[in-house]
Amino acid sequence: MCLAIPGRVEEITSDGVVRMGRVNFGGVVKRVCLDYVPEIAVGDYAIVHVGFAISKIDEQTAQETLDTFRAMGVLEEELASEEEILERAAKSPQSPCPDGSCSPADTAEGTAKPA
Repeated sequence: MCLAIPGRVEEITSDGVVRMGRVNFGGVVKRVCLDYVPEIAVGDYAIVHVGFAISKIDEQTAQETLDTFRAMGVLEEELASEEEILERAAKSPQSPCPDGSCSPADTAEGTAKPA
């Protein structure tokens, strides 16, 4: 899944070309490109998608959205580090037929054979 998640801008920097910021997503801080929302300031909330702030929102909406994502169990998944994602994938059951050529029943019974 790939969600746009609200976060609070904690710091803004620029190298003269790209405007970047440190954004806090309910305790997880990530670097985010702020170029698409030039009006955003420290303390504001932004909707962030794949590392880019795409719009400014109010604090109440941001908190409600974060609470909803937490309740759904998707916030941790979306904000996981690359190492956490790889660790989670390594622990997941692996399909003998990742291309989908095995039927689910064959996979469950351990008799999966490519078609």
